[in-house]
Amino acid sequence: MPTFTAADGTQLAYRLRGEGEPLVVLPGGPMRASAYLGDLGGLAAHRQLVLLDLRGTGDSAVPSDPATYRCDHLVDDVEVLRTHMGLAHMDVLGHSAGGSLAMLYAARYPERVARLALVTATPWALGMPATAEERLAAARAREGEPWFAEAFPAFQAWLAGTGDCDPLCAPFFYGRWDHVAQAHDARGDAEFNDEGFDIYGSDGAYDPPTTRSQLSRLAAPVLVLAGELDGGPSPELARRTADAFPNAELAVQPGAGHYPWLDDAEWFVRRLVAFLCGPR
Repeated sequence: MPTFTAADGTQLAYRLRGEGEPLVVLPGGPMRASAYLGDLGGLAAHRQLVLLDLRGTGDSAVPSDPATYRCDHLVDDVEVLRTHMGLAHMDVLGHSAGGSLAMLYAARYPERVARLALVTATPWALGMPATAEERLAAARAREGEPWFAEAFPAFQAWLAGTGDCDPLCAPFFYGRWDHVAQAHDARGDAEFNDEGFDIYGSDGAYDPPTTRSQLSRLAAPVLVLAGELDGGPSPELARRTADAFPNAELAVQPGAGHYPWLDDAEWFVRRLVAFLCGPR
């Protein structure tokens, strides 16, 4: 895997999938190794995916200072990656928690962003976390699923803070709880940096008023893509995210959960390609 050296000397790795114009992809989790993204449902057939392993995840080294796991500090790593690749500007895709990292990067370096795609992005950077009510409403819509009766109490306990995100909760994050989704979820424990998970959004990571002000002047086109069945973010929360940008469009993928490229790869890739190939 190719590597580069961050400003503090930490060796960071990234994966290249496909050929063509680069698309820098920032993973979620938070702090999950980029391997879970695969080739984003075949998007690598249209663009070269540059899948960053955030520090302390995947093949990237563990930093000497754990405080650098905080989301606002990770912006520096994204900028060093850009210069390492010799890009004057770049298209950026952030998934889930990586959406907040992508937003902070676009706020700090607006002239470096050509297009910004936010895929089921959690808008913590805008001060808008997904609420328990939103997540429960989305979960209740799955009542007809065969796994619902066993999974829903565990999901309620997790949201109430009285239980862990038990493996029983996993189906709520996927549009289809099939063998592909089950295998994808099973890899999760080995791909997370638990220490980084706790620090990523810790105190000081976000300054929503400042970020909103900066993003209100972002010239780049923005796509905010939500899954119809996702509760975090719900399509309504995704719409409010799109409202924070002057040049944004909202897309809601039918029948999709938090990992929409697994639920309908053809729909997902077609929509992303239409956006990425559009005018800057």
